[in-house]
Amino acid sequence: MKWGYELNFPQLKIGHIMPKVPILQGGMGVGISLSKLASAVANAGGIGIISGTGISVTEMRAHIKKARNLIKDTGYIGVNVLFAMNDFAEKMKAALEEKVDFIISGAGISRDMYTWGKQAGIPVISIVSSAKLARISERLGASAVVVEGFEAGGHLGTNRLMFDILPEVIESVSIPVIAAGGIMNGSDILKALSMGASGVQMGTRFVASEECDAPLAFKQKFVNAQKDDLVLVKTTVGLQGRAIRNHFTNLISGSDKLKIAKCQDCLKNCSYRFCTLDSLVTSVNGDVENGLVFAGARVDEIKEILPVQKIIDNLTLEFKESVNKSLLT
Repeated sequence: MKWGYELNFPQLKIGHIMPKVPILQGGMGVGISLSKLASAVANAGGIGIISGTGISVTEMRAHIKKARNLIKDTGYIGVNVLFAMNDFAEKMKAALEEKVDFIISGAGISRDMYTWGKQAGIPVISIVSSAKLARISERLGASAVVVEGFEAGGHLGTNRLMFDILPEVIESVSIPVIAAGGIMNGSDILKALSMGASGVQMGTRFVASEECDAPLAFKQKFVNAQKDDLVLVKTTVGLQGRAIRNHFTNLISGSDKLKIAKCQDCLKNCSYRFCTLDSLVTSVNGDVENGLVFAGARVDEIKEILPVQKIIDNLTLEFKESVNKSLLT
């Protein structure tokens, strides 16, 4: 380990952000990670992320304010805004005006986003899937990068495994590197940190939490999922996404277009084969058979819905046990 054999987590530092545990909660849209989940993670010592996808600017501002009110002590809240969305600039500027602790963005990068963050004195974190993108992000002004591998849920930017990409990214940049995609337990965290990551990002595990903003039917889908329930689907964003198989994934497995009630004109580039946004809204409204339910590759390992604090406590204990085990071998 680059940071030495210690039972406690090493300190993650991104600008002014110094959480008790080096764990970011993934920004999951639509409506999966809002103020309730993000504030619970922040209260448990991690870093909470509100997804700005699929909600209005007014709703996003309200969730930022609500999350702040729910945080009991020092806690960090950021907003995830997707570059692929038409409202990207508007959402990012609004989040900066609300003085969030950081902005995290995926599905593309632009020079402007780093400039806006620098002007506001707020760190901007990029989600990348290669060393090349990580280097570009650092050069443009990213405060940290999240390396997301093929094991992640939702839209995938690569077919390579995270632990294969991670060393290349760590070697190529001098800013903090966060490992994401397939992180499920304390042993995974130890492996990522031992390779030189500064922290990890976890999405799927936090969906099955009591405080997650998704409905119970959505969370139960995660608890019930088996390994062979997962499927890769080509969404209208132009990327593959990993989802739990249901009636909707069967419908979109072919090449036929589905009837769209009303186009939201949400994406900069869209195939219009179906509406990705509507399908995500459908599932978060509780109809988990007729909408997309994105999930990570190891969702089958989740057996119960737990409070966020218990999830963090379990991860901490598993991490310490893994460190002790590594000392004995």
